Amino acid sequence: MAPDAHKAIAELLASQEDHVLREWLRQLKEDGTLDSGRIRENEQAVQCTQILRQLRQGAQGGTVDLSNAAYEPLRDTLADLSRSRALQGFTPRETAMLVLSLKEVLFDALARQHPDDATFLAKATNQIGLLLDRLGLHTMEVFQQSREELIVRQQQEISELSTPVIKLWDRVLALPLIGTLDSQRTQVVMENLLESIVQQGAEIAIIDITGVPTVDTLTAQHLLKTVAAARLMGADCIISGIRPQIAQTMVHLGVELTVVSKATLADAFALALARQGRAVVKVRPAAPAADAART
Repeated sequence: MAPDAHKAIAELLASQEDHVLREWLRQLKEDGTLDSGRIRENEQAVQCTQILRQLRQGAQGGTVDLSNAAYEPLRDTLADLSRSRALQGFTPRETAMLVLSLKEVLFDALARQHPDDATFLAKATNQIGLLLDRLGLHTMEVFQQSREELIVRQQQEISELSTPVIKLWDRVLALPLIGTLDSQRTQVVMENLLESIVQQGAEIAIIDITGVPTVDTLTAQHLLKTVAAARLMGADCIISGIRPQIAQTMVHLGVELTVVSKATLADAFALALARQGRAVVKVRPAAPAADAART
């Protein structure tokens, strides 16, 4: 490792920080980082100024090793920026270019500062390039991790929103399912249904799978687990939304639900009312539209 590389960075930023900052911001602007409107020019200038100063402080610690404690403030700053940009919807390229665009600026400034020492310039340039590459990698690792955490959190929120438990009648609940039913979502479905059964004192729960595209052996197992859990809480279950295609698939797979099923939610609701000794009846003929308008 070039012994004077850290000195070259520290001296360069101490003597040409304003010039380096202006050139860096120009590079970022030409690269289109401001075009998306996610960040303002003055805000980007503040971020770049902080990064340059912490880079100089790290180099003044006598090393270009990113793992050294002298670079800890810089690592933390880049990690915070990466997390923030992941939440704001920045692209991976926009985030990486925040660091990588600094390489060319530093190389040009270093060449102007040491124009007659080709050997030192080559070694220092190499070490500065390695340092910035590692900073860029650190930035992208945090960015990617933050994006993955965001995606998982959004999936959980969508899963919870897509499994509402609806009160249809006194002690009758409906759980309409939409999309694929996997193990993780089954857990959410089960928790929502059981909590609603307890809160409403429900006796019957209708699980409607009209919005489930396919029912295979694994999906049937998840449904049966939910039915079994509801029965343990004292509620009987009815499955509705069995379409002809799903019925044929289940027969071919040898899947047996061992629970009462109906073709439509309306049929399942009528059955639930019948089990409670209730029925929906028409008490009088519907009024014609003209008569209804006059009244």
